[in-house]
Amino acid sequence: MRNTRKAAGAVACVLALALTGCVRGVDSTPGDAPNLHEWVANVKARPAPPLDPLPVMQQFETFEYAAQDLRDPFSTAFGDDGSGSGPRPDSNRRKQVLEQFPLDSLDMVGTLHTGPSMVALVMAPDKVTYRVSPGVYMGQNDGRVTHVQEDRIDLVELVPDGAGGWLERPASVALEDN
Repeated sequence: MRNTRKAAGAVACVLALALTGCVRGVDSTPGDAPNLHEWVANVKARPAPPLDPLPVMQQFETFEYAAQDLRDPFSTAFGDDGSGSGPRPDSNRRKQVLEQFPLDSLDMVGTLHTGPSMVALVMAPDKVTYRVSPGVYMGQNDGRVTHVQEDRIDLVELVPDGAGGWLERPASVALEDN
């Protein structure tokens, strides 16, 4: 029994020493790690690496634009001042309801016969069905309805030609197959 007590005491001493070493590592003070502090001081004392040199700015030749006698490149094309006799959108015309929708978003859903004339039924994206007859405008390119047939609506749109003028372009909206 005495040997058991001696052995237990020895084990307790070893454990106490081991725990003391762990506690010392956790609660270390600046004086306990002189090598670490010395290394940090050495790293801070090193000079910073040199910076890369700034890139050389490329010099451009200056150019003086002296073309007072030439045509202004920002004027309307071909000397067209807007007073030509070609087709033009009527800026004073009041826009109609169907002109707020793109032409490809309008669906022809049927026709109505009213005596000798025919009226098309067009459903807009707002899910409202509108009556369309020749002379009505629809689409976002000043499209004017020219003819209503059983299976389609024919119209003429005004589109810019890229040179300051306008072109008439035929278009149609076909009856939707359901």
